[in-house]
Amino acid sequence: MSNPLEIFNPIIVVPVYNHAKPVAHLVEKIQAFDLPCLLVDDGSESACAMALDSLQQKYADKVEVLHLAQNQGKGAAVMAGFRHAAKQGFTHVLQIDADGQHEPSDIPGFLAEARQYPQAVICGSPIYDQSVPKARLYGRYATHIWVWINTLSFEIRDSMCGFRVYPLGSIIKVLDSNTIGKRMDFDIDIMVRTHWYGIRVRNRPTHVIYPEDGVSHFDTLRDNVRISKMHTKLFFTMLVTWPAILLRRWQRP
Repeated sequence: MSNPLEIFNPIIVVPVYNHAKPVAHLVEKIQAFDLPCLLVDDGSESACAMALDSLQQKYADKVEVLHLAQNQGKGAAVMAGFRHAAKQGFTHVLQIDADGQHEPSDIPGFLAEARQYPQAVICGSPIYDQSVPKARLYGRYATHIWVWINTLSFEIRDSMCGFRVYPLGSIIKVLDSNTIGKRMDFDIDIMVRTHWYGIRVRNRPTHVIYPEDGVSHFDTLRDNVRISKMHTKLFFTMLVTWPAILLRRWQRP
């Protein structure tokens, strides 16, 4: 009988909300890797939804579209993708955002590392060029500090990068046991909680750009308030559960 850890069956999951043009370029590029791709439509406008259906028809053997009835947030879309992929028997999800910020040519490297370390989360560690907005860049450092405090560790270099590989079996257990942020707080929330559960994190450098015509749905006021509330909730949870957090970390293989 084969070792379950030797089974490696990944799928790419892309959360989409009115990103018709950049997601079309993304899907075209990832065809070179001969991987299944799930586009999770987070209640997009009809024009984008139709564009996604056209991609499914064009790449019928590799692309599937999962339409959510209404906009619920990036996190909700990714989590719906996780559960859909798990039901289909996939072992790992490579999450990549639809906004054109990430480099698809890095996908093979991420998957190779995930195959080598199948129980770990492979998390993108951004390398920025001059296109990055300085306010966004400096603002990330506040989150980095909070994540290091809340995990009692420096293991997670960047908790906001939307380019990762997740081991589905472990992640579904985390989802079933926690209430995870459904919007722009998702990427941070899921990383902290997976770390609490003793799941290792491996950081992989990846280039990140901000296209001039890029579409961002990050709301500076609402999302920053939401993220601040999440950090506060995580902090007080950590204060109560830190012995268990450290015990799981010591017990992990």
